[in-house]
Amino acid sequence: MNQELLRIVDGIARDKNIGREVVFKDLESAIISAIRKAYDRVEDVTVQIGRDTGDISAIVAGKPMAMRELGRIAAQTAKQVMIQKIREAERGSIFDDYADKKGEIVLGRAIRREGGTLIVDLGRAEAILPKSEQIPGETHMPEDRVRAMILDVREQGNQVRIVLTRTHPDFVRRLFEAEVPEVGEKVIEIVALAREAGYRTKVAVNSLDTKVDAVGACVGVRGSRIKSIVDELGGEKIDIVRWNDSSKVLIANALKPAEVYDISLCFELGRAIVVVTDDQLSLAIGKRGQNVRLAARLTQWDVDILTPNEFNANLDLLEKTLLDVPGMDRQLVSQIVALGMVNVLDIEEVGIEPMMKELKMEQALAEAVVVRCRQEAKNVAEQQQILRERSAQAKPEPEAPAVGAAEHAVEGEAEHPAESKSEPETPSAEEHAVEGEPASMAQDDDPPAGE
Repeated sequence: MNQELLRIVDGIARDKNIGREVVFKDLESAIISAIRKAYDRVEDVTVQIGRDTGDISAIVAGKPMAMRELGRIAAQTAKQVMIQKIREAERGSIFDDYADKKGEIVLGRAIRREGGTLIVDLGRAEAILPKSEQIPGETHMPEDRVRAMILDVREQGNQVRIVLTRTHPDFVRRLFEAEVPEVGEKVIEIVALAREAGYRTKVAVNSLDTKVDAVGACVGVRGSRIKSIVDELGGEKIDIVRWNDSSKVLIANALKPAEVYDISLCFELGRAIVVVTDDQLSLAIGKRGQNVRLAARLTQWDVDILTPNEFNANLDLLEKTLLDVPGMDRQLVSQIVALGMVNVLDIEEVGIEPMMKELKMEQALAEAVVVRCRQEAKNVAEQQQILRERSAQAKPEPEAPAVGAAEHAVEGEAEHPAESKSEPETPSAEEHAVEGEPASMAQDDDPPAGE
């Protein structure tokens, strides 16, 4: 009984996480290759290794052969073939293992950087975290803990390429499943999620149990649960939005902390016209349009924000334009507005089909309406262009410096140094979610939502 061989096989199978039978077959194949090289590539070779005893029996051209008859060169060949086959088996095992974990969160250790790409040790294999999949402004030093989601696993040449991500929206989803037991147990469902990595995320949640408050469970006691997620994301702001089957209610919730005055939906265009008062306009739009942009992606509606004056001006222009068409009356105008078409551009874009189908309008009248609205839309565009050109011409040109100005300037310094302006930083705070409002763990320029 060859106990040493059995121990070697068991050790390789355990260390490389491959099957014991695979190691035996690879070893038999390596011995066959060595014998063929030693005996001028003879084809009739059979090798068997006892799975329980470790004894090796070889038959060459119908005659038994002892392993001691193989020379040093043949043994070296067997070693090289064995190493190659073990590596191939290990690579297949790694691929199968991590391919099954695609979309799951893994914990690794940062090793080094190659350009902007971070190399992460996952234990059995090395993975890459590309620059595009790293949260903006985030840095990892060697030996730092890295928590990321497996984005892709593929075989590339003789290696397994494992790609990680920390910017994918599903990374936030997996963090909620890990930190909020109700989400992991499917009691609370994450219906929709929109994210701009490193800045802000909106999560729409719904409770499948009437006794469980979806927003409160995600926030946790004194914000403990949401704080863990925010800390993992480096302070990224997270708004937890209560899901609602009504599109109007959902859009209003998604635009929090802004208070919505009115919402008009055009199903033909997939567009929502949201009316907010002047003091709520900046909150609804958000810094650099971030709030309305994420709300649009969360609700799957094209969201336009208007003030009451802008909305009423569009309605007045639409009513005036439609009443100029022979055969139109105020009742038909009201019906068109009820379809969510609140300006001349909407009618031009939608065409005649909705008016003929929903309002039973004659084709000739519908075509006349579209033609008239197209003309008016063109006039509006031309007027806006003229106003922009006049505004550009009206801007005063910069004044030339006075003749003696150079006398007061110190060499190498500006006469009037520009003042650097920066936005004040606001400390992060835990906000308590209330009915229909988002819960956030970091503040930006927008004030927190109120009842």
